[in-house]
Amino acid sequence: MNSNFTVHKRKILLIYTGGTIGMIKNPESGALESFDFEHLSRHLPELAEFDCDIQAYQFNPPVDSSDMSPALWCDIVRVVSDFHPLVDGFVILHGTDTMAYTASALSFMLENIGKPVILTGSQLPIGVLRTDGRENIINAIELAAQFDEHGNPLIQEVAVYFDQKLLRGNRTTKCSADNFSAFTSYNLEPLATTGINIKYNFPILLRPDKSAPFTPHFHMDASVIAITLFPGISQRIIQHVFDSEDVKGIVLRTFGAGNAPRLQWLLDAVRKATLKGKVVVNITQCQQGTVQMGMYATGDQLRKAGVVSGHDMTVECAVTKLMFLFAQNLNADDVRRLMEQNLAGELTVGELS
Repeated sequence: MNSNFTVHKRKILLIYTGGTIGMIKNPESGALESFDFEHLSRHLPELAEFDCDIQAYQFNPPVDSSDMSPALWCDIVRVVSDFHPLVDGFVILHGTDTMAYTASALSFMLENIGKPVILTGSQLPIGVLRTDGRENIINAIELAAQFDEHGNPLIQEVAVYFDQKLLRGNRTTKCSADNFSAFTSYNLEPLATTGINIKYNFPILLRPDKSAPFTPHFHMDASVIAITLFPGISQRIIQHVFDSEDVKGIVLRTFGAGNAPRLQWLLDAVRKATLKGKVVVNITQCQQGTVQMGMYATGDQLRKAGVVSGHDMTVECAVTKLMFLFAQNLNADDVRRLMEQNLAGELTVGELS
C-alpha cells in the first residue's frame, strides 16, 4: 500500500469490500465471483489521473453484498477510524444489495465523522464494456476530494453515490435490480448531482459539531427484527416474535401513515412487549411519506400501546439505528426517545407523529 503523500494533494482511501463492481465471470460455471482490487484497478487507469493521492485497502476475501453483516460493518469502522487522521476522505466500494443498510449503519457508527464517506458500486462488473462502475467510482472520488476555500470538505457525512446522484446514506434505499439508477432517496433530495458541473444542495448538507470529536463505534446489537403487516397476518407468528427473549427491538412496517388493523390481540402483543422493555418502532410501508400516528384511530391505537414513531425513516435506517442504540447499553426509554430524534440527518420530525 502506497503511503507517500505530497502535502498539496488530497488523500483519499479507497476501501474495496467486494460486490458486483469487482466481480469476474468464472469461465467454467459462468457465474460471477469476487475477484480482487488488482483486477479492478487494471480496468480503471483513470485512477492515476486524479489530482489526489489514492490509497487502497482491500477486504480479504472480498465480501458478497448478501453476506454483509454487523461484524463487517465494525470492520469497516475500524479501517475508517485507523485512517481518519491520515486521509481526507473515504470511498467504499460495496455490493448494491445491502449498500443502503451499510450506509445507514455507518452514519451512526461514524459519529461526527467530519469527512466524506461515500459508498458506491455498480450494476455491471467493471470489466464489462457497458459497466456503470467506472463512472460511479470516478465521480465518488471526485466528490470525496472536493473542498471549500477554507480547506473543509464539501461532504462531511456518509453518503451513497450512484448514477449522477449523491444521496444521504441513511435516507437511501435500493429501488431497482435492473437499472443503472439503482438507488433513490424518497424523502430527501440528493445532496449533489453530477453532470457537466457538480451541483451541491448546500442547505441540506450535514456539518459536524466542531466542539465534539469524531467518535467511532465498534459494536452493534442485532437483536432486532422487521415485520411487515399485511391483511391476514398470523396471530401466532406475531405473538411468537413479540414474546421472544432474543428480540429487543421491532420495526413494524405499517399501512399508509402508520396504521394497523384494529385487532385486540395485536395491541395486546404490543403492550406486553413494551412492558417487558422491548422497543417497537412504526414506519410506513409506503415508499414516500411519513408516519403520523395521530391522524387516524388505527394509528393512534399503536401510539397508546407504546409504539414510537419512526417518522420517515427507511426500513434500512430504522433497523440499523435500533442496532446502534441497543449497543450503547441504553435503557428502553432512552432508546425510544432517541429513535424519535434526528441523530444523523435520518428523519424529518412531523407535527402529527
